[in-house]
Amino acid sequence: MPLHRITITIPESLVREVDRLARQLDRSRSWVVSDAVRRHVAAAAQAASGGRSVREPESRPYGVASGLGPSRQTQLKADLTLTLEERVKAAEQTARVPDLVRPAPSRRDRILFFDSYEDYLDWKRREDLRP
Repeated sequence: MPLHRITITIPESLVREVDRLARQLDRSRSWVVSDAVRRHVAAAAQAASGGRSVREPESRPYGVASGLGPSRQTQLKADLTLTLEERVKAAEQTARVPDLVRPAPSRRDRILFFDSYEDYLDWKRREDLRP
């Protein structure tokens, strides 16, 4: 959906309220104002049609779990019971998982550089001693 920039003039006290709500919902000022306009237009359309229009579902504030299944919600609740130290350890462990899952590069996939021919010979000798 294309966006359009508009300019409006509103009282300073209302701007402060919009900013407070935006911080509370962790949204932008534009999102809060757009949401208010969207709700107002929907209410006006419903009133004009005598209440027979189809209503949009109520939008949820940012951060409210809407599409999470029960198993994910259970996992999130369990994670919230951990101490800060336990969370950091779990995050560090999770960050290391891709290293364990990723297969080691094959010998053909490597590109090696050597400063001298002697360095190459030393490397070759070590490679030949490997099991």
